[in-house]
Amino acid sequence: MREIHEGIYGNHSGARALQKKIIRAGYYWPTMQAKANRFVQHCDKCQRFANLLHSPPKAVICRFGIPRVLVSDNGKQFDNPRFRQFSQELGIQNHYSTPSHPQANGQVEVSNRSLLKLIKTRLEGAKGLWPEELPSILWAYRTTVRIPIGETPFQMTYGIEAVVPIEIRLTTLRTAAYDDLGNEEQLRLNLDLIDEVREMAEKRMKRYQEKMARIYNSRVKPRQFLIGDLILRKVTLATRNPSEGKLGPNWEGPYKVVEIRRPGTYHLEDANGRRLPHPWNAEHLRKYYP
Repeated sequence: MREIHEGIYGNHSGARALQKKIIRAGYYWPTMQAKANRFVQHCDKCQRFANLLHSPPKAVICRFGIPRVLVSDNGKQFDNPRFRQFSQELGIQNHYSTPSHPQANGQVEVSNRSLLKLIKTRLEGAKGLWPEELPSILWAYRTTVRIPIGETPFQMTYGIEAVVPIEIRLTTLRTAAYDDLGNEEQLRLNLDLIDEVREMAEKRMKRYQEKMARIYNSRVKPRQFLIGDLILRKVTLATRNPSEGKLGPNWEGPYKVVEIRRPGTYHLEDANGRRLPHPWNAEHLRKYYP
């Protein structure tokens, strides 16, 4: 284990990768996973060169203030007692998206899809270099006008457009006519107008969302259920019985609808009266006829 982790071809990988390397080398024992976790946990170099912990109070709260609502998926980094306590102490409402329904957190999904496209375009075949390219990709994203709001993310945050490299290599009016006094006055004016810019962006966003909603509603007819209805839930990779494989049923249940969270999203309980921890979207449900 020590040779694989820190030997001539070791790279001080995590416990899971260490375990897989040991298996590929032809070794296995029942407590290997626990042993690998303990070995990596006590590795001196892994502890000294570990990634710095992301601190929300320092990186987010002290920079942008306390948010009113935090929308996230159901990952354990967000759905755990420690994070819930952190949110409760600051008065932040935690809203969790519906499992297996990425549209519930659509703004994040759209942003991630845009970033993924930029990463693929920039890297081409060198996929392993994405961490080095990520800062410049984020810079490009933040200085590009977003269609729904008609502004750049940089402008929405700081009240002024960023100076991009092309303005340094090829002189522009903004860089050529720069003077300290005029720059200070313009910055103060931009700060005075930033609320108006954000209000206009919010109005554009609402119009854009209404337009997209009309297009979506004209194409999609959602399933609707009533409280007390018996329904089946689609079997996903996370809920499928591994022993059944592809021969298992596609739907599980029945469950009973006990609450309508919002149109198309429902809280369910099983046959024993136990309520499922998260609401489910109608996309993954179908009516059950006893």
